[in-house]
Amino acid sequence: MKIIAFAGSNNSQSINKKFVTSVSKYYKETNDHIEVLDLNDFAMPLFSVDLEKAQGIPTAAYAFAKKIDEADFILLSLAENNGNYSAAYKNLIDWVSRIPNRKIYNGKPMFLMATSPGKRGGQSVLGIATARMPFDGADLLETFSLPEFHQHFEEGKGLTNLLLRSQLEAKVRKTKRILKEKLEQPQ
Repeated sequence: MKIIAFAGSNNSQSINKKFVTSVSKYYKETNDHIEVLDLNDFAMPLFSVDLEKAQGIPTAAYAFAKKIDEADFILLSLAENNGNYSAAYKNLIDWVSRIPNRKIYNGKPMFLMATSPGKRGGQSVLGIATARMPFDGADLLETFSLPEFHQHFEEGKGLTNLLLRSQLEAKVRKTKRILKEKLEQPQ
């Protein structure tokens, strides 16, 4: 199984990237390939219809769409900026959405997460994304919010809060079970 993991952030020190990278390790099985993407590798000019008409859709949008299409499963942890998507993530999906005849996530199964330094753990952006993802073509299997990242996460160890770790691991097991069932279904 090919898994892509990424944070909805272009911050070089993104806590969401640290979090999604840590969670991706739960999915490492013998035959699995996990690729952690960096939104900085898909930087594009700010979306506008005028720019699209003048220059077309950037190659970076097609490159990101190809990564989605090649994946069997997506792990995404969204950064929250002013209660919504980060500008980098929003710009990326705006461009990908302009590719003809496709939904952004093209029916791919997804585990959607968010974290923040605050007590709500990115719940505002997670709520927005949970409602939006089906329209963007994601098969949303599960969601998880990690509050107070710096109090509950340690690099190299992952979640240090036992209750939150237990909740996350239950959701990981659930998504693995669903993915196994999907893979066993005849195409």
